[in-house]
Amino acid sequence: MPVLESTLTCPACGHQETAIMPTDACLFFHDCSACGALLKPKPGDCCVFCSYGSVPCPPVQLQGRGCCSG
Repeated sequence: MPVLESTLTCPACGHQETAIMPTDACLFFHDCSACGALLKPKPGDCCVFCSYGSVPCPPVQLQGRGCCSG
């Protein structure tokens, strides 16, 4: 069973917030609630959780591949 809660850390201001990850969709963008920065996945990552989260997205946890990989 994958962990669904991940703490996102904003690369611009360092603010941390906990979010529940979707199991059926990629989250490509997230607005930092502290500074308003738009978080986007780093090159090679499938979503913001894999780039900035304390836990990678559920498909990566279960299969070791990106959530948008075919």
